[in-house]
Amino acid sequence: MGEIISQIQSNKPFSMVNVLSLLIAERHRWALWLPVLMGLGIVVYFGLPIEPPLWMGIVGFLASGLASWRARNRSGLLIISVALLAMTTGFLAAQVRTISVSAPVLQRSLNVTTVEGRIAMIESRNKGLRLTLEKPRITGLGPHGTPDRVRVTVNGKQPDMVPGDWVRLRASLSPPSPPAMPGGFDFQRHSYFRGIGAVGFSFGPAQLTARGSGDGAWVALQTLRRSVSKRVLAAFDAGSPVGGVAVALMTGERGAIPKTVMEGFRDSGLAHLLAISGLHIGLVAGILFFGMRAALVLLGGSLALRHPVKKWAAAVALIGAFAYAMIAGATVPTLRAFLMVGLVLTAVILDRRGLSMRLVAFAAVAIMLVQPDSLLGASFQLSFAAVIALIAAYEVVSDRRKSRERQGKHYGWLGKTGRYIGGVALTTLIAGAATAPFVIYHFNRLADYGLAANLAAVPLTALWVMPWAVVAFALMPFGLEALALAPMGWGVEAVISVTSEVAHWPGAVTLVRSMPDWGLGLVVIGGLWLCLWKGRWRLFGTAGIAAGLASVMLVATPDVLIDAKGKLLAVKNEDGLLAVSSKQKARFTRDIWLRSFAQPASSPWGGDTAALRCDDLGCLYKAKGRTIALVRKPGALAEDCGRADIIVSTIPVRRACRGPDAVIDRFDLWRDGAHAVWLGGDEGVRIESVNAGRGERPWVLRPKRKSQ
Repeated sequence: MGEIISQIQSNKPFSMVNVLSLLIAERHRWALWLPVLMGLGIVVYFGLPIEPPLWMGIVGFLASGLASWRARNRSGLLIISVALLAMTTGFLAAQVRTISVSAPVLQRSLNVTTVEGRIAMIESRNKGLRLTLEKPRITGLGPHGTPDRVRVTVNGKQPDMVPGDWVRLRASLSPPSPPAMPGGFDFQRHSYFRGIGAVGFSFGPAQLTARGSGDGAWVALQTLRRSVSKRVLAAFDAGSPVGGVAVALMTGERGAIPKTVMEGFRDSGLAHLLAISGLHIGLVAGILFFGMRAALVLLGGSLALRHPVKKWAAAVALIGAFAYAMIAGATVPTLRAFLMVGLVLTAVILDRRGLSMRLVAFAAVAIMLVQPDSLLGASFQLSFAAVIALIAAYEVVSDRRKSRERQGKHYGWLGKTGRYIGGVALTTLIAGAATAPFVIYHFNRLADYGLAANLAAVPLTALWVMPWAVVAFALMPFGLEALALAPMGWGVEAVISVTSEVAHWPGAVTLVRSMPDWGLGLVVIGGLWLCLWKGRWRLFGTAGIAAGLASVMLVATPDVLIDAKGKLLAVKNEDGLLAVSSKQKARFTRDIWLRSFAQPASSPWGGDTAALRCDDLGCLYKAKGRTIALVRKPGALAEDCGRADIIVSTIPVRRACRGPDAVIDRFDLWRDGAHAVWLGGDEGVRIESVNAGRGERPWVLRPKRKSQ
């Protein structure tokens, strides 16, 4: 960057030669951009409005691969062809993944039906359990229309069940729900790639029909996870939040944590402690490595002098980290962390040196090849954003530390303590800044006092809670885990106290409006440019980050929102706040709408205000020189069709309504899902629907007429 700025200041012409010279100077970092290009190919695939044929991805992959081989002696063409190869690899991986997970999806809701299936997973909830059933049999559905997996919530007292058991229950089932608004979280796509074709809840207790044989690695793993969770919960008082948090730290199941405690973790900026990732895997591996090495040195006499105990300790840590990752559910952050830690430990065993940023690149490629759809999720984005930013920052810190050591400067114990506290603070600041745009994009909220909370809770978790968790795992085969869980619980209780205290400070949470997709894209490009290069020209990435963050203020929010079933309406009042038609109906949808507007609660609906006037038949909404009729009953149509610019009707409009510029009726909502309307004054009106924005993709459910 300094070279470019000096050239501009000296009025010398700027050319591509200068850019190429900077690129060549950092050619050792080129490989780090291959996962980025692979991710770009995945984004292109998921952004298409129609499903591309498989041959397109295969041809692109083979053509770019052949071009790379042919251009192996021509540097410029080789770079371009390898970049295309990385993109087409991501594109093809996404296509193959989509085809491989294809399964039937429930096409219509079943109010009351009988479901029988084998339990694949049991997740604890505050008031019950959530069962994932595989090989289900559903009354009223044939084998071709029955989903491969069904997820059902069961409340109240239930029989003692473990994964692998067969159960029968009476339940209400429905297809996975579409986004609550255009551009919102796509639960249908999320469920499609997890093989879940129906969701619902049961009536009464489940009936255990047969005990499982326990065959299969997945069932065995889930049975083990369930057993660990039950034994941890049994060590604490019933209903205690300490037990729920301890289970989350040891198995990754957060369903047993009370809602108020979970909100405290989120509002204090400590939710990452409950998502098992790099911190937890690294701590477990580190505790096992240093503990085993110290034990071999202290207890083995001359063993440490005659044998490679360091390698033995690394092998034990590798096995322990893998076991912990599996028990924790093998989520994206867990797998990423294990891959990185595993490569570092493998390097120790092989007397090799690991390259941290290259390890992140390897982990990203591995995950995107196996689960390319995870790239679109918050888990993948938050995890990799934090790790990449931390490694990039500590590369700079490491260089400066080595410079100090060469000058003969060393730290005493007081200095080392200060470095640890400063390291925790710096880590929190970097990770918080790196993940903030993704938190805004997915959750519309920021924890303002996260630094203070992390300074108190992270050392406590690292130095007290997690070591006792490792000891508890080691004692479980002997039934003595309570000896370690008791002191672990003291630390967990202290962490919960920190979350509660910080979450109740004034202004603990800032609500932020939704960030558009293109804004997040600018942040990602800018952040990667800042972190992956090492020269000063990396600072140009801050411009992309700033532009992406500014997009929150540049994008207009909808003036009118209508949910897919016509039960809920919302309009923007004179102050730009959202007013929602009901506080009782469609609560989940209402909360998502309010969150996208960065509002904690709805503004009053109705009354006799200038913008919104309502009666028993419906409402008239006036804004930006336009009039929108919100019709609830047929009697309002005759008058509103003649005076409104737009008709939004929660009932079918069966007769001609020629006056308005646009009509959105019950059939449009049934066919295209939730709608959003932007009023542009003289610029016209823009209307978007959920299904129109998602296109014709395998995970998009289209309603079918009964005659079909």
